[in-house]
Formats: sequence, C-alpha cells, structure tokens
Amino acid sequence: MTSRSGQQTTITHGDQVATVATIGAALREFTVDGTDVVVPFGADEIAPAFHGMVLAPWPNRLRDGQYEFGGRALQVAVTEPDRGTSLHGLVCWQEWTVAEATDASVTLTLDLPASPGYPFQLALATTYALSEDGLTITTEARNAGSEPLPYGVGFHPWFAPGGALDDCTLQLDASTRVAVDERLLPAEELPVDGDYDLREARSLKGVALDDAWVDPILDADGRSWARLGRPDGSTVEIWADSEATAWQVCTGDHVPGVRRAGVAIEPMSCIADAFRTGERLITIKPGSTHALVWGIRVR
Repeated sequence: MTSRSGQQTTITHGDQVATVATIGAALREFTVDGTDVVVPFGADEIAPAFHGMVLAPWPNRLRDGQYEFGGRALQVAVTEPDRGTSLHGLVCWQEWTVAEATDASVTLTLDLPASPGYPFQLALATTYALSEDGLTITTEARNAGSEPLPYGVGFHPWFAPGGALDDCTLQLDASTRVAVDERLLPAEELPVDGDYDLREARSLKGVALDDAWVDPILDADGRSWARLGRPDGSTVEIWADSEATAWQVCTGDHVPGVRRAGVAIEPMSCIADAFRTGERLITIKPGSTHALVWGIRVR
C-alpha cells in the first residue's frame, strides 16, 4: 500500500534535500542544511492546505464552478461550498506518475481525464531539479486533444518561517494588488499601497494576507521575485519567469490547522476566476504546449 500522499521520491544536491509526493505532484519536504525551507507534512498525511501541490487547469477560485468556453456552458464541481467556488483546479488530488528520476531531479506526469466540466485532453509534466542555484520547478502543459483548451497553472508551497511569522519580512516584485469581494473573488485591481506595497521588504508582524498581486516587475533575466526574510538571518528567495503573471500570498490566518505556521507564496499564470473573466487566461491549441518555470533558493 502507498501512503496517503502517494509514492515518494527524494532528490539531493549537496546539503539540499527535497521529497516529492505523487498526489498533486506535491513538494512535500525541502530542506537546506537540515533546515526546513517549506512547511513539511507527513508521507501518510493528506496535504493540509494544498501544501506544495500543482494547481491546474486553474489556480485559486472559480465562481460557482461555471464558465463558458468554445461556445459551451460548462460546470465543474463546487469544492468550496461556503464560498460557492471551485478551488485550485482538478489535478491537485490526482495521482501523478513518476516518469523519470535521477539523484537530483524527478519528473512527474499526468494525463488529466476528460470530464463533463472540463472535456479537454490535457497532459502535464512537472520536473523538480536541484542544482547550485537551488530548486527549479518546470511545469509543461500539452493539449493532447483536437480542440483548443483553457488553461491556467499555479503552485502552492507553504514556506517555513524558521520561527514566528511576525518576526519575518516579505518582499514581492509586483506593482498592482487585486482587491476581492466577500467570496475572495477579484473585484478590482489597484496600485499597491500600505501593507500591500511589498516592493521593499516589510515586516509581517500583525499582517494578515490572502491576496493576489499582478503586474510583476521583471529583472534583466525576465524573472520576478519574492523574498521571505527569516529571524535567523536567512532569506528564502522565490523566483518565477514571465509566464507567472500573478502571485498569491497567504499567511493562513483564517486557514484551520495552518494559522501563521508558514506563508504561502504562490506563482501563478493567472488570478482567480480567469475561466470566467478571460483575464490572463491561456488558450492552448491542439498539439501546442505551455511552460512555466519557477524556483526556490536560500541565501
């Protein structure tokens, strides 16, 4: 029998160790020099709050589980009944297959079954690779069907604060925040200000976040960055390529069992409700692919 989180694959490079579980292609553990970089969960534990999972074919929330695409009205299951939304797509609770593994890398694949609510043929491959530059994650999506499909992708790592979250700082390269309604669905986009202006590192003391940012500020290499400063003096740096048009940050204040035990810093190709609004939604043509690359390193 396999564990509740699926088959386990551990990869190493120097003092870096990562374990990936096949349910949700989840990054279950990642340590550097024996110190947690992400909040781990047990191999025989269900991921508490989507810990480390790949989120596709949409990240975040979809209003009422309803959308239209290609002239069809479609309905997926509502998985967050209190808010009446479908949360984090369809692949996070699927069991992926370990397609290839080396000492320092592992690739997991999933052919998502077509369903009445998502009647498309989506093939996914996610690779975790360790190197001197830290952990790099690449997710490639391919349309294996005969018609265009709607697509978005995100990732849900919870980063370990190495102490109290109030003693951490956070910096994020993004110039616009997404204000939300009572269902945590996008209401409007506003220039960053106050606690939402993270272009310079800010203390997380007393700051509760479950918010998205767009208009990432790219460096010369086409990457945007988030940086979690920890009380031991280390900094966890998270980067994403230009395909990540949005970031989500959640301090877990209102997430049962997670409250401020870590901070989710999530690169995403789109924000919530993209299947309905079309904002930053990707359409993949038959036979075509889309890739998003991001990474984690400790300084």
